[in-house]
Amino acid sequence: MRLLLVEDDKILGETICDLLEGEEYDVEWVKDGEAALDSTFVSHFDLLLLDVNVPFINGFELLKSLRESGDDTPAIFVTALVDVSSLKRGFDVGADDYIRKPFDMDELLIRIRVAIERSFATHSKEVRCGALVLDLQHESFTLEGVDLTLTPYEHRILTMLIKQPGQVVRKEDMLYELAPDEEASGNAFRVHVSKLKKMGIAIENIRGVGYKLNAV
Repeated sequence: MRLLLVEDDKILGETICDLLEGEEYDVEWVKDGEAALDSTFVSHFDLLLLDVNVPFINGFELLKSLRESGDDTPAIFVTALVDVSSLKRGFDVGADDYIRKPFDMDELLIRIRVAIERSFATHSKEVRCGALVLDLQHESFTLEGVDLTLTPYEHRILTMLIKQPGQVVRKEDMLYELAPDEEASGNAFRVHVSKLKKMGIAIENIRGVGYKLNAV
């Protein structure tokens, strides 16, 4: 899962990054609203963690702009603002949750997990694209009711695609998510995609851009 953290406090930002990366989340950390907006234009995220009082574009205005542009990525405000009017404004602009600083790190992890699960299918334990189904509880795929035997690499590729069915997912983003700390092999990636296609999964190659998953 890829998360965008918007936090201008260096110590807190490092602490949250260490926590989330220890839980195997892929975190991009930026320190102001403009950088956050730029990041959302070029990359897909599974969750946004937003401080409110950050430079250039505050968290409220940032999320308001994203929601108006059609971006429905789950968003959690993590802020020192504790007044009711700020809480109301946070939810009014489209927040999924609101955590007041200081907070318990275990609570943050719980709220992140819940927000991501809700985003998939409104409390459903499945994500569907036609006859292809991802069982979120067991982390397994079926196609037309038949269990698919996938390598971990293939599972991760298919998970990225089914989260955005019918939408083009950039190859560069997929390679980065597969191996964020090293250069992933483009040849190996193509081999695995080819194997998925041979299973009957409708993956379309958008030449020069990326891939998209179509319903079977």
